[in-house]
Amino acid sequence: MSRIAKTFEALKAQNKTGLVTFITAGDPSPQATVPLLHALVAGGADVLELGVPFSDPMAEGPVIQRACERALAHGIGIRHVFDYVKEFRKTNQHTPVVLMGYANPIERIGVDAFIAASQEAGADGAIVVDYPPEECEEFAAKMRAADLDLIFLLAPTSTDQRVQQVAKVGGGFSYYVSLKGVTGAGNIDTAEVAQRIAAIRKHVKLPIGVGFGIRDAATAKAVAEVADAVVIGSRIIQEIEASTPEQAPQKVQAFVAGIRQALDS
Repeated sequence: MSRIAKTFEALKAQNKTGLVTFITAGDPSPQATVPLLHALVAGGADVLELGVPFSDPMAEGPVIQRACERALAHGIGIRHVFDYVKEFRKTNQHTPVVLMGYANPIERIGVDAFIAASQEAGADGAIVVDYPPEECEEFAAKMRAADLDLIFLLAPTSTDQRVQQVAKVGGGFSYYVSLKGVTGAGNIDTAEVAQRIAAIRKHVKLPIGVGFGIRDAATAKAVAEVADAVVIGSRIIQEIEASTPEQAPQKVQAFVAGIRQALDS
């Protein structure tokens, strides 16, 4: 059983909603990434998404776009991301780490090299925004063989056929994009989210995390009524932007702790 599956099983046993948090590797500085990962866990995160910086992050809103630009300005690439995970694993062996990004960096180093490096570093899976499930059954099988989960996005516009394909090849959890648009945009219609998740659960047996529009404790708590996990990224990046690199871990931990408290209340 993967680290992600064990985490969600433990959450279910405790009747708790998972908290999945996102930061971009190398933002705001290369030295800040691992301390930020530990701060997220200290604040109450159950699963960590570590963004692989990319020059054309098409699913991201301006907040995460800026984070990618800052990381790329520091020269951060996919090899550095593996190094961050390896460093994090020296003192944390239990929190799942999911690498999130786009196909280009993976294609550049090769799928097999990506899987081998992920496994060696201690990563637990990947979300590749522009890998449609219909076109990467072989990749998903290779990931499973390496005990890595390939996690797919589902959207308000996803057809039943797409949901069934995700159910067939996906692992870890399914990531439901709560709104039509990019990360950090708009307000969530929780009633619509509840309706769509109920429809998705007819096909997908994996836990379902909801993200792309959760910005505060109240929204997180509302979404937690229908989801197995809430996913927060842009709002955390805003905390980083409003801090110095030295203060960022403390600020991020405090923000995440507030979300965790709301989910547990």
